[in-house]
Amino acid sequence: MQSVFRRPGTEPAGCAVFRKKAAAAVHRRRKAALRRRTIRRADDRSVLSDDVIALAKHYNEKGADELIVFDLSDSDEEHDESIELIKQINRVISIPMIAGGNIRRAEDVKKILYAGAKRAMLNFSKPLSIELIKEVSQRFGKERIAVSLNDFDALFKQQHLIEEYSTEMIFMHRLDLNSVVNVTEIQCVVVTDTMEESEILNILKSDGVKGVSGRFISRLNMDFNAFKDICVENGIRMTTFESLMDFGEFKLNSDGLIPVVTQDYKTNEVLMVAYMDEEAFEHTVKTGRMTYFSRSRQSQWIKGETSGHFQYVKSLAIDCDKDTLLAKVEQIGAACHTGNRSCFYTTIVGADYDAKNPLQIFESVYNMILDRKEHPKEGSYTNYLFDKGLDKILKKVGEEATEVVIAAKNPNPEEVKYELSDFLYHAMVLMAEKGITWDDITRELADR
Repeated sequence: MQSVFRRPGTEPAGCAVFRKKAAAAVHRRRKAALRRRTIRRADDRSVLSDDVIALAKHYNEKGADELIVFDLSDSDEEHDESIELIKQINRVISIPMIAGGNIRRAEDVKKILYAGAKRAMLNFSKPLSIELIKEVSQRFGKERIAVSLNDFDALFKQQHLIEEYSTEMIFMHRLDLNSVVNVTEIQCVVVTDTMEESEILNILKSDGVKGVSGRFISRLNMDFNAFKDICVENGIRMTTFESLMDFGEFKLNSDGLIPVVTQDYKTNEVLMVAYMDEEAFEHTVKTGRMTYFSRSRQSQWIKGETSGHFQYVKSLAIDCDKDTLLAKVEQIGAACHTGNRSCFYTTIVGADYDAKNPLQIFESVYNMILDRKEHPKEGSYTNYLFDKGLDKILKKVGEEATEVVIAAKNPNPEEVKYELSDFLYHAMVLMAEKGITWDDITRELADR
């Protein structure tokens, strides 16, 4: 199954991928390519979706394990447009993404990785990709490089390069999977046009296959979690959460429920407190989306099902008494039904204090800078920088960086503190000017 994202002047392609569970592998379910519209495949230009970002969110919310993006553009201008779409896709998904297409130089790989892709994919049907793989692998790390193959000849001829400089293969056609297993141990994802469920299952059963993609997987009505259940029934372990404890081991309250404290995984901010019964707990573990038991409605409640404000599970922990769960999540939108980020927005007792959470402080300053950009204030130094434009901002960033170097040569560390603060402020102005967020920065650092 394949799906393609399209943009004006560009024709990228993509597909969804299902992945099995292996010792150190993740299973993929889908691919996608960049454009404002999405076509089914490179050789089938029928439109799958008119909204690339919405399609990426759809796959993410429906339980795909990974997103693979193909850029079918022909020019540098169109390629840059595709890179911008990759950035936008990265901001709305919580699953890994592999991206490739129109890679002509090492700089293209850098752009793809900096846009948020977990791996850059080199097309080994093109001699230029074969020439590039050593350079980009040594520069960015082999774990950041994947290769796509259309036939076995490329694998046989370039096996030594693939194994030395990449960590994943994507086969674009159905192949003799036993041959793949016998030739190399590198994990592979198979993209197939078959619509036969039994054939998909047979592909996934192969030891050398870590994921599958294509028409079957990329259907808009695909129920990924339901198909994972079918895979498990057929003896194929999938990338689902697994609890180390059974619900029966928890100490429940008189209603047979366990309270859940839910935190933002990045800031540790407490977002809400709710309850789970066994069904809600099992659904949370199975889907990776927080599901609670509503005491008022006396029914299961998937957070965000009506509002779109889903909570994607990062971890679940139990306290020492086994009577309370702590959930760390990625919160989409507001957690509270009032529209507030957290349900705990009303202070009833307190003293003045300064927040010390670094990320929260960075986010607060950055948001203030964005507000100045969107709502100019007379006399504001921030607005002065925006009004003068990018060259002025870059000049100040350079000046402040130099001040940091000078301060570091002096014995008083306080000077470094002050100069670094000035530098970080101007760096955030630059981030706002270029549309880069702290999420973009922290994701990039986390991937290094």
